[in-house]
Amino acid sequence: MDSFFERVYEVVRQIPAGRVASYGQVARLVGAPRKARFVGFALHASPGMEDGVPCHRVVFKDGSLAAGFAFGGPGIQKEMLLDECVSFRDEAHVDMQDCSWEA
Repeated sequence: MDSFFERVYEVVRQIPAGRVASYGQVARLVGAPRKARFVGFALHASPGMEDGVPCHRVVFKDGSLAAGFAFGGPGIQKEMLLDECVSFRDEAHVDMQDCSWEA
């Protein structure tokens, strides 16, 4: 596995339940501040929760959820976040002021 991907997984494993991080935040934490899109690629290829990578805790900087194939779609991601008591400011956006992870 690419070392960038492994660095992403290591950071994402540190996000506690009930908190979220943005793709850009994860990119900065792995030392690649302009590679938020590549963080998405890494998470899409990740082993997921079975390997301790809580990908559902990574959202866009405005709090919106991942679309498409990730996590089975935004509905599944939202359910997983709600199960961890993550608050939403509306139907489609995490309350980033309340739930952002401070690394």
